[in-house]
Amino acid sequence: MKGVASSVKVADQTWVVTALLHQEQPSREDFAVKEIMARARQEAISRPLRPSFHVHLIQHSVANRPPKPGRWRLLVETGPGRRRLYRPGDPYDPKREGSRALPEASELPPEYRDLLTWYRREYAQNAGHSGDDALLALRGSGRALWADEPADTYVTRLREGWA
Repeated sequence: MKGVASSVKVADQTWVVTALLHQEQPSREDFAVKEIMARARQEAISRPLRPSFHVHLIQHSVANRPPKPGRWRLLVETGPGRRRLYRPGDPYDPKREGSRALPEASELPPEYRDLLTWYRREYAQNAGHSGDDALLALRGSGRALWADEPADTYVTRLREGWA
């Protein structure tokens, strides 16, 4: 287990621990809050784990939740009790506009700075991620339905028999 000074900001600690989980389990899209808590205890960036870690994980560092009062965009809530790292293009609460989405390298212990390089080169560039709206991404996907006839004819045919 690594042990470092507790001068690491709690928000940065949530990012580091979540990044470690993503790096260790690249096929996983997200993690349960309890998994991130367990990994934080294992990693022991600060001893003991500060009580505010949980609050950052639940609220302060979560981009798509209203800020109360923390405004960081380090994590995203993917479902109830689930989190992943924030990526550029992810939706976030407008009140978090302009807040930081990554720790500063100079504020991380040296053994964790490579995570920033990994994040920029691999995670943030993940081809499976799209910052586009999922519904808008479906635009045009039904073209094959009327490929043999004009769209107007197809719609008229569908409406036949409507009262």
